Amino acid sequence: MNRRRFVQHTALTLGSVSLFHQALFANRLADDPFKMKMVRDNVGVFTEKGGTIAYLRTKEGWVVVDSEFPEQAQHLIDALKKTDDKAFPLLINTHHHGDHTSGNIAFKDMVGHVVAHENSLKNQKAVAEKAKTEDKQLYPDTTFKDGWKTKVGSERIRAYYFGPGHTDGDGLIHFENANVLHMGDLMSNRRYPFIDKSAGASIKNWITILDKTLTTFDNQTIFVFGHAFDPEKITGNKEDIKAFKDYLEKLLVFVGSEVKSGKPKEEILKATVIPGVTEWQGDGIIRSLQAAYDEITTGK
Repeated sequence: MNRRRFVQHTALTLGSVSLFHQALFANRLADDPFKMKMVRDNVGVFTEKGGTIAYLRTKEGWVVVDSEFPEQAQHLIDALKKTDDKAFPLLINTHHHGDHTSGNIAFKDMVGHVVAHENSLKNQKAVAEKAKTEDKQLYPDTTFKDGWKTKVGSERIRAYYFGPGHTDGDGLIHFENANVLHMGDLMSNRRYPFIDKSAGASIKNWITILDKTLTTFDNQTIFVFGHAFDPEKITGNKEDIKAFKDYLEKLLVFVGSEVKSGKPKEEILKATVIPGVTEWQGDGIIRSLQAAYDEITTGK
């Protein structure tokens, strides 16, 4: 079957699917460098380069969580506007890292408000000032401390802050009606995480955050992850969160025991496995070891 006949056949089989879903499906057929898929109701995810983006379609326009890089953000904007040429009332950042916020600038002059935790704004400004890239930033204009909520169209959106984890400014963004939670980099699915001690990360409290996430949200919640070893597994459930919590716990136990036994830092950082951990993969184990060593030896 040639491409034209395949697309025609596919369109016929989508007769009972909404126009919104049809448009996104057609987008995937176009061999674009990015991937988009629906998660639940009118919430979807976008991946290309950087942290996972979530988006929500409402009658009032699009709500976007995270923005990857400028080129990728523009790809997202173009794809969404082709589907439904509406405004962008909100852009929300889960935290400040460039693979989640560098694309903010693509929304300049088109987004109503950019929202993030107050520490996320602080960190984004500090990084940009150090790199002398202030002119390439679109900073949050709305910040929160303990939490934040709003309503766009019929969807209620709520942000939670449970303290320092991956950084000291990570928010959890919940689309309450759809029951979809974007965790940002508080969840790295089967991929060694980046633990940013320079931005106030805390492995110990990160474990507490994951515990609070498990008790705050129900078993029907779909969780969106900032990163995953398998790019197809950027969404998941509580079992994935429990597995990541177990990884962080075993990381602290292992490095703590090595420090207590008197091993020098250089030898500890040469470890290629963490006892009891079998699922976490990829590059970056040394970053976990270094962060755990620093936290254990300095107490912060």
